Amino acid sequence: MAQGLALNIGLNFIDAKHYQSNGALEGCVNDANAMNDLALGQGFEGQVLLNESATRENIIRAINQAAAKLQAGDIFFVSYSGHGHRIPDTNGDDEDGMDETWCLYDAQLIDDELAVFWSRFKAGVRILVISDSCHSGTITKPGQNEPLYTQQTPRFLPIEIMQKTWKDHEAFYTSLTKDLPRTQPEIKATIRLLSGCQDNQSSYDGYPHGAFTTQLLQVWDGGRFQGNYQQFHKKILMRMPATQSPNHAVIGTSHPLFDQQTPFKI
Repeated sequence: MAQGLALNIGLNFIDAKHYQSNGALEGCVNDANAMNDLALGQGFEGQVLLNESATRENIIRAINQAAAKLQAGDIFFVSYSGHGHRIPDTNGDDEDGMDETWCLYDAQLIDDELAVFWSRFKAGVRILVISDSCHSGTITKPGQNEPLYTQQTPRFLPIEIMQKTWKDHEAFYTSLTKDLPRTQPEIKATIRLLSGCQDNQSSYDGYPHGAFTTQLLQVWDGGRFQGNYQQFHKKILMRMPATQSPNHAVIGTSHPLFDQQTPFKI
């Protein structure tokens, strides 16, 4: 019988010592908890990492543990809600010259690193990534009350702050990618991404949830949604403004069954 593991990450604030700002947001912890509730309801074994617990070390460990444990037919569900950013591509594998990142509590996690982590999963494993963050269109590499968006807070830090963060820690971030492959590593698993926006767009914060997570949960409708991932993405996209267009992308090995499954099915 297939097993499902879930890792749900949410950061309403980050370490100001590293980022020059605590990057305060409102809906990210709620997003992570909602994704965990959804996962548990579908039979996943869930783990939640919030704020100070959402460090590079903890998240890398959790991903690597899942890679070691899961076998063909199993599924790993990862959700991230927080700031997203772009940093200079230092190993020359991105045509646009930029790497996309997740802003974890103590430092950023780079899409090149995630690609290497995905390559550690066995053939036949399904990986579902949901990223409600800015610049998240390729982060995996190649009813209810209306939410409050009155401040329209994007889930990225001001460019001057991130430029200073890069300048202060350039050697650290360069060291993370200098030994990584310049080409996409072989990925035997299948990674499906549903992201809050395209690489050149922002994902907007809100309360109780971010704009993308709000629409995802409403389309999911407590599990009453009937359809596959493509149809799920299309319904979410139709509910979003033109300035924030959620992405749906698949990398790795083709998996026709995964394509046709109802979202979040183990």
